[in-house]
Amino acid sequence: MAEKLKIKLSIADRVYPLTIDPSQEEGLRKAAKNIEQLAKKFEQNYAVRDKQDVLAMCALQFASKIEQKGIDEMDGVAETAERLKALDQLIDSKLGIK
Repeated sequence: MAEKLKIKLSIADRVYPLTIDPSQEEGLRKAAKNIEQLAKKFEQNYAVRDKQDVLAMCALQFASKIEQKGIDEMDGVAETAERLKALDQLIDSKLGIK
């Protein structure tokens, strides 16, 4: 079993010490960096001063992207299923299968 890694992430002027698996480090650091960048963008564009409001806006932004991706994937699956069904019907009609 791999040794745990102790890291510190800074988000919204707070430091969060974490004990993680080494394989998680890159993803967590990228996520913290993305949160910081988005928080700065919100603070600049919307004159939001309360860090909690900024973090809530960040959470909503990231969560909505995940949800939209799931919706888009389901739409793609449904469209693919419809195309396959139509193709199957076309093949059946050419082969004389009911």
